[in-house]
Amino acid sequence: MSAQRKIRIRRPEAGIALLISIFVLLLISVVAIALIVSSGTESSLAGNYRSATGVYYAALAGLEEARGRLVPKNPNSFNNTDAAFLPSPGIPLGVGQVRYVTNPVGAEDVLAAYPDNEYAAEFGSAPDPANVRTTASVSGAGGVQGPLYKWVRIDAVTEFSLQLDVDSDSLPNDNTIPIYYDGAKFNTTSTGSQVLEITSFAILPNGSQKLLQYLAVPVPLAFNAALTLDGNSVQFSAPTSSNFWVKGIDQGSAGSCNPGSSVVSAVGYTNASDSSQSNILNAIPSGPPPTGSPDLRNQYTNGIATNPNVAQVTPPPNLQTVAGLNALVQSITQSADAVISGPATQSDSTNVMPAGMSATNPKIVVVSGDFTMNGWHSTGYGLLLVTGKFTYDPDGSWNGIILVIGKGWMYSYQGNSGATQFQGAVFLAKTVDASNNPLPPSSPLGSPFFDFTSSSASNGIYYSNCWIQASMPSLGYKILSFHEISQ
Repeated sequence: MSAQRKIRIRRPEAGIALLISIFVLLLISVVAIALIVSSGTESSLAGNYRSATGVYYAALAGLEEARGRLVPKNPNSFNNTDAAFLPSPGIPLGVGQVRYVTNPVGAEDVLAAYPDNEYAAEFGSAPDPANVRTTASVSGAGGVQGPLYKWVRIDAVTEFSLQLDVDSDSLPNDNTIPIYYDGAKFNTTSTGSQVLEITSFAILPNGSQKLLQYLAVPVPLAFNAALTLDGNSVQFSAPTSSNFWVKGIDQGSAGSCNPGSSVVSAVGYTNASDSSQSNILNAIPSGPPPTGSPDLRNQYTNGIATNPNVAQVTPPPNLQTVAGLNALVQSITQSADAVISGPATQSDSTNVMPAGMSATNPKIVVVSGDFTMNGWHSTGYGLLLVTGKFTYDPDGSWNGIILVIGKGWMYSYQGNSGATQFQGAVFLAKTVDASNNPLPPSSPLGSPFFDFTSSSASNGIYYSNCWIQASMPSLGYKILSFHEISQ
């Protein structure tokens, strides 16, 4: 019996399934590890983004709280919660006078735990502790935890702190004079509104920090003349009283604010290419006899320029167009203490002015339509806006701002023997057509009319920066710049 021998021939593919399985398992493991790593990275990125966003908005909330509380109409304004925190209206915040709004947790000493090193970096040294004042945040009112910012600083700025040559003397290093904004540019001459710096620091429990900063000013209402006629081919009629003056020399105290050295034009017009200047100059009594009128040219003065001082001026941008003036009227109306429907009359027997108006409590009064002051032997304080014809019987005075925007017609025909006057600034602009219909927003301004007939009187119009600042309406604070400060 012969034995059969079977020879098994091994196929080349033998064992390939094991290798494929191992490779697939390895591939799955790599993918799984990659997914785990990716998931961790995504979680980390999401966490970082969440922290960055959270701390950013916490710091932004601090900026907005401080900006909002600067507005006197805000129920939580600094005036209402801490009257000594900021200077009285009309008084600038001095350079080196630093104000902090703190937002502690419990009994935390915020400024000790989180010192403000940025101030020294901007101004060259830390503020004098005697000039530092703090007040509490209102973000946690009602027991509800507010944004996690720690402090907000409010201070005046200088050329040095901004590293900006404001007065163009090639030396941006003045660290003592505060900066102002006239609606178009910065200046160091106290023209317009003071620029305030608002800086906010926030930190989260995980250590994320953010430092943000605003430069902000009140919505600008700057005046380049004691009497401004804003528009085209302005009309002008001047009294022949020797008591009537128009002065661009700063005068008049308001509270603790005293007149400065700033000088503006006596009478300002805005269009140099039409008959505006000649219309004004020809109306000012120039004598001598036999004209029958006195020579009053020297009574229109700013103490520097040739008399009569009648000059072209450039108002802030928001006062140069129909659209800008209409927006200003709307903003002032929304902030007014009293809105009166015209025609209306203010007299000794008929009072339409808001209660409590005084030298220490100026008011914003808007008359929507024609307004007459007739037989009112008193003084108004604040901002008076008339959209119709403003008829002025010079028995009364006004300290503050007079705006006649709409018809742009200020009329006076009566004489008096009293020492009545306007202190502050008077501004006329016509934004309606001959039928008193609103002009299109993009159309040129009309012809305002300062119509003081020869028999009208009063002591005149005197520029007063103190009364302008004290009467400035609470239209909020405009942001001039915003940036994040690297730490």
